[in-house]
Amino acid sequence: MTTPESAGVRWRATLFLASATALNFGDRSAFSVVLAPLQTELKLSNVALGVLGSLFLWSHGLGSPVAGILADRYPRGRLVGFSLFFWSFFILVTGFSTGFGQLSFYRLGLGLSECLFLPAAFALVADYHATATRGKAMSLLSMGAQSGVVLGGTSAGFLALYFGWRSVFFVLGASGIGFAVLSGFFLRHGSTVHALSPKVGAGEALRYLIKVPSYHVILAKQILAEAGTWIFIGWLPLYLLETYHMNLAQAGFAGTFMLQASLIIGIAVGGMMSDSVAAHDPTRRLALLGLSCILSAPFMIVFLMKPGFYRVAASVAAAYFFRGIGTANERPALCEVIPPQYRSTALGVMNAFSTLSGAVGVLLAGVLKSSYGLKGVFASSSVLNLMAGLIILSGVYRYTRSDIARARELAILQTSCFRGSLNGRTNLPSASQSDG
Repeated sequence: MTTPESAGVRWRATLFLASATALNFGDRSAFSVVLAPLQTELKLSNVALGVLGSLFLWSHGLGSPVAGILADRYPRGRLVGFSLFFWSFFILVTGFSTGFGQLSFYRLGLGLSECLFLPAAFALVADYHATATRGKAMSLLSMGAQSGVVLGGTSAGFLALYFGWRSVFFVLGASGIGFAVLSGFFLRHGSTVHALSPKVGAGEALRYLIKVPSYHVILAKQILAEAGTWIFIGWLPLYLLETYHMNLAQAGFAGTFMLQASLIIGIAVGGMMSDSVAAHDPTRRLALLGLSCILSAPFMIVFLMKPGFYRVAASVAAAYFFRGIGTANERPALCEVIPPQYRSTALGVMNAFSTLSGAVGVLLAGVLKSSYGLKGVFASSSVLNLMAGLIILSGVYRYTRSDIARARELAILQTSCFRGSLNGRTNLPSASQSDG
């Protein structure tokens, strides 16, 4: 189903959500960049740093399914604004922290408030855009995420170097509160598709998701591949600082740029490929995701070879270029196999698998760092990516075509019934039907 909102409204909302996603991921990357001065001033151990990194992911992951259920039942634009305000508040007060206990509380609050954002934002974009533009639109949000990691990491390194680590959280928190105010303007129109979709209970949504094998392989990919990604985001700046003796600004820039610049290019390429290949065969979105994981796998082995900085940078950039192509297809592929009324719940559960897997990885990296270093941990992501890609391609071959057909049939049936029942009582605008 397409939405009757004008193209201008849809794309303005999409660009705002992409900018808010950049801020979301910039806030995440900033914490990893200031680990060294924070550890020194507050006298924290390596394990304590791992706990703080994983607390955010645990709270974010455990809250994500609930966030997805809420976004399937309530106005998604309002939930985006609510999430923006409260996560920015927790970022702001992090700058006042004086010890491990306070930091732990703020990281938990940050995870719970941020988890509302992505399920609502991506589902809102899926409501606004049908198959012809959905891949490009969702790629803008994914590119925003990766741009935010670079900008957040770089600005955090600069601010921490010249103004102290606390200034990072003051600046980012105030910026986010400003974005929350602006959300009322850019997202005020909401989504007609969401308004016309039947509102389902959590049990019904979860029962449907359990019956979609293609969704299960996407979750398996999240568990395997995203653990390695979160380890890189959380620990690569510190690895560069310690191994190549960079300062905070250099480590913050290099530790985010080598991943995210190549990811952004890969996402741009993958977004253009996604809509093109899906026009002929929608199963190809998921196939591109699996193939990208396999192609990225060999490059991380470089960490076992005592490489110089430029060799590390080139290998990480190549790996994450291919991962970017897959990232551009990940959520559009999910929207092919899941009808609109269940998408936020599906995205929330997927986000939970990603962040909980990342939480385990970040914590283990902190535990293993003192004894084994980070090189072996980074190199293990090669095996994880290879396994993820093979599982995805197996699912495409066996399940995806029938899952897409079922999702489209259900979307047309339920939305038609729901609109018909409402039209008996009120004059709702009709919406054209397309892909669901």
